[in-house]
Amino acid sequence: MKQHKLMGALAFSGALALALSGCAADTGDNGDGGDNGTAPVETKSADYNPQERENLAQGGEVRFSLTEIPEQMNSFNGDASANTTRVASWYTPQMMLMEADGTPYKNDAYLDAWDLDTVDGNTQITFTFTDEAHWNDGTDMDWTAIDATWKANRSTEEGFTPNATDGYKQIASVEQGDTPKTAIVTFDGEFAWPEMPFLTGIIHPALAADPATFNEAMIGDPHPEWGAGPYKIDEFDANSQYISFVPNELWWGNEPLLDKVSFQAMDAAASINAFKADEIDSVEVTSNDRLEQVKDMDDIKLYRATQTASTLIQVDADKPQFEDVKVREAFFKAINIDQQKEIAWNGLDYEEEPAGSLTLFPFQPGYSNALAEAGWEYNPEAANALLEEAGWELNDDGIREKDGETLTVVYPIWSDSPTNEALGKALQAQQKEVGIDLQVDIRPSTDFAEDYNSKNWDVSSLRFTSSDPFGAAWFCQLYCMDMGLNLSGVQSAEMDQRIHDEVESLATADEQTAAAMKLEAEIFQDWGLIPLYNGPIISAVKTGLANLTPEPYVGMDGFGVQPVENVGWEK
Repeated sequence: MKQHKLMGALAFSGALALALSGCAADTGDNGDGGDNGTAPVETKSADYNPQERENLAQGGEVRFSLTEIPEQMNSFNGDASANTTRVASWYTPQMMLMEADGTPYKNDAYLDAWDLDTVDGNTQITFTFTDEAHWNDGTDMDWTAIDATWKANRSTEEGFTPNATDGYKQIASVEQGDTPKTAIVTFDGEFAWPEMPFLTGIIHPALAADPATFNEAMIGDPHPEWGAGPYKIDEFDANSQYISFVPNELWWGNEPLLDKVSFQAMDAAASINAFKADEIDSVEVTSNDRLEQVKDMDDIKLYRATQTASTLIQVDADKPQFEDVKVREAFFKAINIDQQKEIAWNGLDYEEEPAGSLTLFPFQPGYSNALAEAGWEYNPEAANALLEEAGWELNDDGIREKDGETLTVVYPIWSDSPTNEALGKALQAQQKEVGIDLQVDIRPSTDFAEDYNSKNWDVSSLRFTSSDPFGAAWFCQLYCMDMGLNLSGVQSAEMDQRIHDEVESLATADEQTAAAMKLEAEIFQDWGLIPLYNGPIISAVKTGLANLTPEPYVGMDGFGVQPVENVGWEK
């Protein structure tokens, strides 16, 4: 896929489900095992009711919720969120698909061939589009789409604001092959991650016409004419936060099974109520309070999975309160991660290894606990000492002051979930123990993308989600300057150079992974952000809905990306 990670609001509702990866199974006890003496509930790696097309009915509608329909509708743009990509997947090309374990394969509707080779010491990828492949505006889908995607994403220095430059910046050229339907992509030397670039993502050449178009044209406008695929946009209303899709008469592949697919933005409480009222067909229930509300419902199934996503917390080092690295370190060492996990997973009967990295998950080869290696531990005593060293003294109210200013920070929660509120209050109490006044600010989920991108926060907790298992391939997107994902403000030009020299320049994936894990521990010592946990995902789904979460970044099928035309209802 194009991105390794996309941001999603930490919210027990549609966007969290989008910001997750992993899969789940019907638990048989509605997910509350462990509270009643039954056997522990199994959490699987992939369970999304996979079904062959012949087992599914033609027709029907599926109604989804998500926390917001973002203003930025260009999923390649740095201001895009996980919700952007979820919506885009239903009307833009799924050129490449992926198994649940992350193994990529070509979508035969779009590509006749996808060949990897090494030519004169350079990695080379050849894409051959099918004769039928074309964009909704009639433009042929050919080598110009590959060229446009590369040029819009290879750098931030040309005025484009891409979500990630990883993979693209290593490309030396994109050229037409024997016919316009063939694109030859040549890297500068041997590239360690040849499967990575262009996975599922290409853009209409018009979107890369110039930086202004790429950055601004799709703000509040999904531009359906730049799409392609089995579905087309039927209705789009930015004010009511609604979008729907119907079969695309211009589609040349397998007929889409559904007559209509819709997404309605709503907060956590609204989504659970909508599911109970039969207004949507699936809802995320990864908290005990949400599970309790659906466990006695008829005609639903629960799916439970691990996630390829990391809940994290970060501070804004550009804010005066956090300019001093000692204050940032103190803040993080005052966080009781075990307590945060207990609150988040209360009643879910779930455990996992420490999530000590934002690059790899504990179940992946090469993982190490970079956070522990950086010296993190829950230690309020050490945190208090660091704040004293930084010149912040306790006042009579138990809050630290310096030069007449109190150590007050704003922590938004873009959700009305009781679990998220409890997490915020626990964090508030943990920080109060060391004299930091953390102000919890409950905000609508629809404000997330705008607030996050504009840094309308001092402390934020959110999720970074992984689109594929390639880990270190996307290290720069996580930790380089000007990438728009990690907004902690601790990045530097010096670290950018080290990432290039010590990670990206290495010849093999194994070497890059080992180097990335080592460097990540050092980056964590800048104390801009830390991982908290990965966690499960549990979804309640109307019985019979199959091939769940075909889009990237959602959560029921691991790293999988499936054809959206295969989502449907069992016969």
